[in-house]
Amino acid sequence: MSDRAASGATQRPLRRVRVTSDAATSVPGTRGIALPGSPADDADAVFARALRRSQLRLALGTVAGFVVVTATLTLVIALIPEIDRVVIVGLPLSWILHAFAFYPVIIVFALLYARGAARNERAYRDLRERG
Repeated sequence: MSDRAASGATQRPLRRVRVTSDAATSVPGTRGIALPGSPADDADAVFARALRRSQLRLALGTVAGFVVVTATLTLVIALIPEIDRVVIVGLPLSWILHAFAFYPVIIVFALLYARGAARNERAYRDLRERG
């Protein structure tokens, strides 16, 4: 038993507090800003989650493609010994491939990712402007 009830003090009824507001009343200074829990905030959150998911999917796909291409190039260099017989400027072709062939692959995948990310963001902006 609580101290108040044990001492015989009378309890006052709890006062109700209104936590929601009517659409007619607005908070000054919030024009154009979505308040937490508002429909605009929910839509923005959904669109932002969709953008993050699509960017993550693009990143994982790009990394997976890059790993496959570089692993294939490495295997080709390692498994075909005839490549070492070709000598260019005093260096075996396998050394030249190791030194320079990976840079164009990196640049191609970087450009593909940048274009895909820009496309995802454009689609997000279009959805946000329509919604």
